[in-house]
Amino acid sequence: MNQGLAKRFRPGATLPRGDIPVLTVAQFRDTVATEVDRGARLAALFGVPAGDATTRLLALLADGHSGELAVVSTTVGESYPALTPDCPPAHGFEREIAEQCGVVPTGHPWLKPVRFQPLRPGCRDAWGRPSGTRVEPAVGPFFTVEGEEIHEVAVGPVHAGVIEPGHFRFQCHGEEVLHLEIALGFQHRGVEAAFVRQPATRAIHYAETLAGDTSIGHVTAHCQAIEALAGARVSARAEAIRGIALELERLANHTGDLGALAGDVGYLPTASYCGRLRGDFLNLSALLCGSRFGRGLVRPGGVVFDLEANRAKELLERLEHTFRDVSGAVGLLWESASVMARFEATGALTRETAVDLGLVGVAARATGLDRDARFEFPSGIYRLAHIPVSTWTSGDVFSRAWVRWLEIGRSVDFIREQVSALPGGALRVAPGALAPARLAVSLVEGWRGEICHVALTDEAGGLSHYKVVDPSFHNWQGLAMALRHQDISDFPLCNKSFNLSYCGHDL
Repeated sequence: MNQGLAKRFRPGATLPRGDIPVLTVAQFRDTVATEVDRGARLAALFGVPAGDATTRLLALLADGHSGELAVVSTTVGESYPALTPDCPPAHGFEREIAEQCGVVPTGHPWLKPVRFQPLRPGCRDAWGRPSGTRVEPAVGPFFTVEGEEIHEVAVGPVHAGVIEPGHFRFQCHGEEVLHLEIALGFQHRGVEAAFVRQPATRAIHYAETLAGDTSIGHVTAHCQAIEALAGARVSARAEAIRGIALELERLANHTGDLGALAGDVGYLPTASYCGRLRGDFLNLSALLCGSRFGRGLVRPGGVVFDLEANRAKELLERLEHTFRDVSGAVGLLWESASVMARFEATGALTRETAVDLGLVGVAARATGLDRDARFEFPSGIYRLAHIPVSTWTSGDVFSRAWVRWLEIGRSVDFIREQVSALPGGALRVAPGALAPARLAVSLVEGWRGEICHVALTDEAGGLSHYKVVDPSFHNWQGLAMALRHQDISDFPLCNKSFNLSYCGHDL
């Protein structure tokens, strides 16, 4: 990255807010677009009120090759030239800025609300709506394809079964999907603003429930940001227990996803077994801390529950038993010709498309990209214990399933190693006051992919702004692209192969 324009630092370090470079809009656009072209990814882009009816835009760039982050900013008024035409990963972020800050990114190719959320009091959004205006999600316009025999299929937001709300609008020619537009926002709760408004005792619960199936991932990211601002040093033992909990969360969700993929193609042996075995991994989290989702375990300064010798022995025994059963159940998938016929070449994405969209996590690694925060930006126990990055190259449903399977085995190996040789140290240290006027960033590899939390403090050391980027925010457009030129009947299978979070996107 250009040393003269972007301020570089490593995750876990804090940066004085006064050290964040303030560029001209032209310099800002050029710096972000150029560095993304060179291989960095846009981890976050958001707006912060700057006074006098202006907004300060901050872009956080993650360079996986150097393991460094870089931040640049600019100040804008009512509008600025959109980044998206030159930097496609900015697409969703700029729509969000327009909605939250009332700033128009002129030239944005498809400017419409992301979450239909209320504005700051006294503001108007990019569409001229005053604060307090009630806006219903999934209201158009929607992109349309015209031509003979083109028809439109609308699905959701209410779906069959127990599932979160999301609206999917397909443009089809016969069974072939020409375009899919995804409209979300039904789960918007105002979590980012709540982090700032509410006391710290409430913030931890917001982090744990931000995306319910990623409780450990998000609460760990939140705690790391707070610990950086407070200068708290977490013990090796606490970091190891956090890592064990994070990998148990990955095991449970990957196992559940493989079972659900089997169910989507009507292969019931794996579907029924993995549904139960997901519960067995969740029960290991309950053995660790009393909650199947790991809630109540991770807190700023460390962890609340220890892993004593007897429970460690039981955890390993149950882990081996469950992994043996998962190996047998999942192994049936790869041996079934009918399953492989449905998985292979379905919903394929190219590596180039994944790079252009800024995909992360399983979806990115399934196209051959080695994007994994545990490897690129290691924090906590991952600075000492290396987990190989699991990749495959075909970019289809099979590839996304196979990457999950590879990661299951490597997570089991990691847990074996950590439980068998837990280091010493205090479970938790009391974090001090937050440093004033600082920026802190944490990156955690959740089971879906990279989780980014950004915290800014004011001159008094209180949180003044908080930004969360769930991996789903990067990856929903990947699902839309994976459906192009597929049969519409492939949608449930492709959707499950990404298994993105509605509430993690909607916040």
